[in-house]
Amino acid sequence: MKFNSVGLGFIAIAFGIVGNGLATGTSHAAEFSFTATNTTKTAITEVLVSENKSDWGYFDIGSGIKPGSTSDLVWDQSTNSEGCSQWVKATYADGSESEPAKFDFCENGLAIDF
Repeated sequence: MKFNSVGLGFIAIAFGIVGNGLATGTSHAAEFSFTATNTTKTAITEVLVSENKSDWGYFDIGSGIKPGSTSDLVWDQSTNSEGCSQWVKATYADGSESEPAKFDFCENGLAIDF
């Protein structure tokens, strides 16, 4: 996960959270992944996460997630010491950004719609 700064924005993304393993305690691990589905008409350029809504890291989503497409994203091992509870938002090709929403990545089968 790398860190960068982003502004404010708007609009929709659907996340289906899928745990590839079981976790206990307050940290998540690299064996966790989730699917990100772009339900908008604009490509997603970044999927950002933060424990504190101040320092944002991002997932490597290659050239982006096209409208109507779904991508599987995996937590990097460098985040193993972070907590399960994370803020998530998406940045779009038009410069807009979804509102941050908080999710528990240790929950199995969690489905999230923005």
